[in-house]
Amino acid sequence: MKYRLDRSGSRISQLGYGCMRFTKKGGSIIYEKAEKEVLYAIKKGVNYFDTAYIYPGSEECLGRILDENKCRDKVYIATKLPQYIMRSSASIDKTFNEELSRLRTDYIDYYLMHMFTDYSEWEHLKKLGIEDWIKKQKDDGRIKNIGFSYHGNTEMFLKILDAYDWDFCQIQYNYLDEHIQAGRRGLEAAEKKGIPVIIMEPLRGGKLVNLPEKARKLLEASGKEYTPAELGLRWLWDQPGVTCVLSGMNSKAMLKENIRIASDAEPGNLTEDDLKLVEKIKRIIREKEKVGCTGCRYCMPCPKGVNIPGIFYHYNLMYTEGSKASARFEYARNMGMTKEPSFASQCVECGKCEKHCPQHISIREKLKEADKALRPLPYKAGISVARKIMIK
Repeated sequence: MKYRLDRSGSRISQLGYGCMRFTKKGGSIIYEKAEKEVLYAIKKGVNYFDTAYIYPGSEECLGRILDENKCRDKVYIATKLPQYIMRSSASIDKTFNEELSRLRTDYIDYYLMHMFTDYSEWEHLKKLGIEDWIKKQKDDGRIKNIGFSYHGNTEMFLKILDAYDWDFCQIQYNYLDEHIQAGRRGLEAAEKKGIPVIIMEPLRGGKLVNLPEKARKLLEASGKEYTPAELGLRWLWDQPGVTCVLSGMNSKAMLKENIRIASDAEPGNLTEDDLKLVEKIKRIIREKEKVGCTGCRYCMPCPKGVNIPGIFYHYNLMYTEGSKASARFEYARNMGMTKEPSFASQCVECGKCEKHCPQHISIREKLKEADKALRPLPYKAGISVARKIMIK
């Protein structure tokens, strides 16, 4: 296993264990199976385990495994505060204490503000006294490192990154999402500040494992002998700003393959031909896209606040991912919950964006098309209700 350093010099395994996807039966985690897999990972050098308050049964299962097998001191636990439901300083305390109890520990190694999408969420926590709360927990040794996980746009990520002296952060990042959400700009900004970055969704929920046949044949013909998963993981570990890559490993085969790759992958390992191969595969995956948007952002900023690249990205997901429902959900979560809305319906058809688009996309026309697809009436109503409840 290869390791990378956090800000304090602690060695984090570059492969992290995502505990959201422990195998379940009848809605409950199969403890004995999860236990065998977690212990195998620890034996092979994995020392970063990521869970969250809202992952059903996950914190309890991980805590029980580590406690019953006396290996809490061999690992780093990362878990998260569901900031979007916090309404008082008392609720923060209550939730954190409950997490400590579930995990059978008296401290958390890496504690995250869960699922930021907008700077306003950090402002809300500040009003609840989160900065003093964090200081107290760190002074008392109950939290070792503080960070946040993120699902908004690049500009908002950079603003949150600069808003506090974070010890680490967590972003969705893979070769298909290179310029979406925090993106490469966000990764490199964190690296410049010396902030470790934890990667989630490294294989796009399995999409980069189950490649289109045309892409799979291209990979097989490359002579690299990489599996699709290996190419995706090596692309991440090739970047020095990536500290740890999370994988929701729930089979022995997956564990073995990922640990094998993590045992020798290092920054700078990929060749120019490897990177060209990745670009070719990306183009194949995107052949089903509805809008040829590359995420270059030359169309931005929109004077009315429309997130043009973000809308097109989620619109394309409806056809490249094979699940319209999941793409609509991701759109609602990542873009529908920002304090300042960025919906296509805000477009006044000024045409400024189209003058700067290198792809010559009929942006005004495509925005209407995308909005109709992403926000059919039930979703539009649902997003409206959610905004009233969640946005402070």
